[in-house]
Amino acid sequence: MYRPIFFAVLLAGGGVAHAGDKPLYAPAPDWVKPAPPIDPAAVKEDSPVFLILDNQQRLKDGEVTGYVETAARVASTQILDSLGTIKLPWSPDKGDLIIHRAEIIRGTEHIDLLATGERFSVLRREEQLEQRMLSGTLTATMAVGGLRVGDVLHLSYSVTEKDPTLKGNVQAFASLVAEPFRVQFARSRLIWPQDLDIHWRANAGGVQPQLATAGGYRELTLALPLPKPAEMPADSPARFRRPPLLEATSFDGWATISKVMAPLYATDGLIAPDSPLAAEVARIKAAETDPLKRTALALQLVQSKIRYLFKGMDHGNYVPQSPTQTWTLRYGDCKAKTLMLLAILHDLGIEAEPVLASSQLGDLLQDRLPAPGAFDHVFVRATVAGESLWLDGTDGGARLEDIHDAPPFRFVLPVRAAGAELIPVPLRAAARPEVRAEVELDETAGVNFPAPFKVAVTVRGQLAELFRAGSLQASKDQLTEMAGKLIAPYLEEPVIMSRSLSFDDAAGTATLNAAGVSYPDWSRENERYRTSLDRTVAQINFEPDRSRAAWREIPVATDNPQHVVIRTRVRLPDGGTGFALEGDSALSAELAGTRVERTTTLADGWVTTEDRMKSTGAEIAVADIGATRQRLDQAKQHPLRVIAPAGYAAPWQIVDAGKKAKRFDALLAQFKQGIADQPGKADPYRNRAWFLERIYERGQAIEDLTRAIAIDPSVDSYLWRARLYEAVGDKAKALADVTAARKVDPASGVAISHLASLLADNGEKDRAVALLDQRIDEGGKDKPGFMVAKAEILSDTGDKDGAIATIDAAIAATPGSPMLLNSRCWLKGTLNTMLDTALKDCTKAIELSDSPQSILDSRAMVYFRMNRFDDALADLNAALDLDPGLPASMYMRGVVRKRMGDAKASEGDLAAARMMTPEIDRTYAKYGITP
Repeated sequence: MYRPIFFAVLLAGGGVAHAGDKPLYAPAPDWVKPAPPIDPAAVKEDSPVFLILDNQQRLKDGEVTGYVETAARVASTQILDSLGTIKLPWSPDKGDLIIHRAEIIRGTEHIDLLATGERFSVLRREEQLEQRMLSGTLTATMAVGGLRVGDVLHLSYSVTEKDPTLKGNVQAFASLVAEPFRVQFARSRLIWPQDLDIHWRANAGGVQPQLATAGGYRELTLALPLPKPAEMPADSPARFRRPPLLEATSFDGWATISKVMAPLYATDGLIAPDSPLAAEVARIKAAETDPLKRTALALQLVQSKIRYLFKGMDHGNYVPQSPTQTWTLRYGDCKAKTLMLLAILHDLGIEAEPVLASSQLGDLLQDRLPAPGAFDHVFVRATVAGESLWLDGTDGGARLEDIHDAPPFRFVLPVRAAGAELIPVPLRAAARPEVRAEVELDETAGVNFPAPFKVAVTVRGQLAELFRAGSLQASKDQLTEMAGKLIAPYLEEPVIMSRSLSFDDAAGTATLNAAGVSYPDWSRENERYRTSLDRTVAQINFEPDRSRAAWREIPVATDNPQHVVIRTRVRLPDGGTGFALEGDSALSAELAGTRVERTTTLADGWVTTEDRMKSTGAEIAVADIGATRQRLDQAKQHPLRVIAPAGYAAPWQIVDAGKKAKRFDALLAQFKQGIADQPGKADPYRNRAWFLERIYERGQAIEDLTRAIAIDPSVDSYLWRARLYEAVGDKAKALADVTAARKVDPASGVAISHLASLLADNGEKDRAVALLDQRIDEGGKDKPGFMVAKAEILSDTGDKDGAIATIDAAIAATPGSPMLLNSRCWLKGTLNTMLDTALKDCTKAIELSDSPQSILDSRAMVYFRMNRFDDALADLNAALDLDPGLPASMYMRGVVRKRMGDAKASEGDLAAARMMTPEIDRTYAKYGITP
């Protein structure tokens, strides 16, 4: 946990001109004020890990020298791993790394690593090359031999920096540690000649540095750590979340920086006549006469023909390489791409200038001291027909339609020979969607059944370029993973069976196409099935906290500008007959900084909805928070949903009709495709087995699970197949599978309970009870479940008193559990005993439960035993209204209806229950109940 902070301190210095590519070794400069010496007697077990964190910087003669001294206590083996190798980076084109001290303090002993001949090695590898960066940074490393837990590692070194690009100006920055970070001594110190005009600022939470003048120098000292910074809301604009920082600069204003940088972007003569780049410019001139279209073609050329690679060596932090070099190398960073784009635009007669930007600071930039280090990006501002166009050569896929888009940088500094101040960048959503999703779902198999899907997600800009680069190396599994993440917001639990990437060079877009099976979420509410079509409003969150007095004037920052379109088409069951829409089928509203436009149609068996979301990134004022929250809450109260007809068929009826009409063929074809798509994988077989069980094709489901087990013999697959074997009456094979599951995981509670049930059913009651007693005696969170399983076995084998005593003990240990109360109600009902207390148990459990359908079924059993057939029928109807696929409730309703003289309705219920659970007559016969 300490390593990031430690190395952040090590990197606080800068580097020097005429520098070497090897570390130098010398005493500390005479301008350095030593930190207090380390007193070994004062270092205790509870001492901070960091004993010294000292950062001192001298600004003089256009050079910054950063001195760092650290002492860290090796308090654990984890910290030993962090400190065991010292790594000190520096830039040899700008300065030197000078080592002053490297020692181990062990009690009163000081082991001087440098005196023993130890020296730093230099790593020349570009550690950030994978991020497309050639920084020129070298790293001096030393493995600290003999370092052990309890030692103190004491280092001091300097790094110098002199950049001729800055024309004698200097800039310095130091991160400031703050509480609760612990350190014995910490300091940040700046000195500069008294006659040098240095501007400084400390974002130090109200703490003022000490200022002094001595020996011709001004000195600023700030004792650390700072008090803990005041907390700020996470959704506050960047200017309110200033990091603890000390900054200093000799630049007297933004205009001076603008002037200093201007010569670097002069374009006269940069495109030589008859050069390959001149030919590209001529091609644009010949293709278009319209300045706007020429601008778009120039931007497209720079984005598409030049790959990005940062070059920071040879003073490249600020100096761009020439357009000729960039065209020859076919790579460049933001500086090189900007200079090349400027040269092309100027040759085309288009007014354009570079602008410096910060990709990280946002609106905090305007509150920073003027320093080139405040910027990390540069791009082009062109002017055509009086309109500013913001052109970023490092972006990708821009076309004429995108020419009016603006980046989310908030403020930029124009680079001009006459100088300039910061100017705002307009906040607006892009003209074209960054993401467009086209989703098609085929739900003709029926409500609550899987649905084949097709989806096409089209992206542009940098994301499209990343897709193109990734497509060249991505494996099928990687592409599937990427596709899964991309389509997840638009589908419920998608399983991808096929996927492909395509590219439209004319549009600058990439499209991911995927197909497979989704599992739409239909819920039953007020006796009707409903499913949501909302993929936008439900995803918008707006929960600003401005309860603290200090926060009550802080506006809310919204997301950066974006433009997204989602179009969804759903083919409904039964040609859409009786289906309807509810909620906001048409919407045009500003919701928490996002403009949502929605249109919806329901016709010809299809429901089609299109949501277009545009956010600008604008702030929401404190005075508007209440109204904004209210508008969003109101929109969320009316989600767009599809409602199935009243009296929609039960799942078993859908299965029966679906098989006859071959409505499941498309789904089965998708599952077959999934198996072919992933040969040798178990999941595709398990996916199809799940569906086959849903349509009561248990034999085929068992075949698929057998294939899956051959590939991956998991506990879940064995238990699943055991349950199916038991459902079709093959108890021997069920027992074999449960036994196999226990071999894979002897501790599986589900396997133990299932095995006990099968043993009891096979006449081995004592063995079954002993198996459960062993787990009950062990205790733990699964104990109540094992006690329920034991009670059911005792009940089924005729031990009424033992069953009731066991379930009573379980409830005494865990009172108020609706699951246990339901189990006792059910046991008493099936045993036809203590029915009055059974009724109380069920009623209480219903009150405690959010999903009471199984408890209603239990209470119906009690009412049946009491010959209260009207009450039993009411509970069974209520249970089946909540879940029409309950075979037990369907069976008992058939029994009750027959007792009440409704033979026709009874036969329909019994037939449905037997289709869903073939062994159900045998189960209820154990309770003495027959139709």
